Amino acid sequence: MQDFGVYFELGLQHILDLSGYDHILFVIALCCTYFMKDWRKVVVLVTAFTVGHSLTLALSVFNLIRVNTELIEFLIPVTIVITAFSNVVKKRRRASSTDWLTYSYALFFGLIHGLGFSNYLRSLLGKESSITWPLFAFNVGLEIGQLAIVFVVLVVSFIATSIFSVSRRDWTFFLSAAIFGIALVMALERM
Repeated sequence: MQDFGVYFELGLQHILDLSGYDHILFVIALCCTYFMKDWRKVVVLVTAFTVGHSLTLALSVFNLIRVNTELIEFLIPVTIVITAFSNVVKKRRRASSTDWLTYSYALFFGLIHGLGFSNYLRSLLGKESSITWPLFAFNVGLEIGQLAIVFVVLVVSFIATSIFSVSRRDWTFFLSAAIFGIALVMALERM
């Protein structure tokens, strides 16, 4: 049980590490079109990302999948660029049909992001006799960290749109365009 805390903290640090801000940018881009009233949808969205992330981490740790690290390091900012760009060009969302598409690409992009951390986690877990519990703890920490980011984004979005009267469309455009620019530079540097 003591190991749970260690791997939980590792998952939390992984997502909240400011030097590896690509995951933070992705989570912000993923949820910046939502607002406080949409919190349930955002939790499902972030969990879909975590499921994808967890799946490739598990496959990698069990040595069932290996992918070129340089390719994954390039694809991670590409997923951010695509997500931010889709926020800018998408029209006002309709209920469940758009949501399921968004959940699907969050899951798919989670697969890519999970591969970005898999080599490091595989080397850590290689010393463990059973890796199921540490892998679970890591993913719980990851999910809690992502939900913390979502909470901050939702609060800041509420403040921007309610207190400072920024239109919802302008706020989404501002965040998404900024994230798009940062991620595009990251992708070009990793090409």
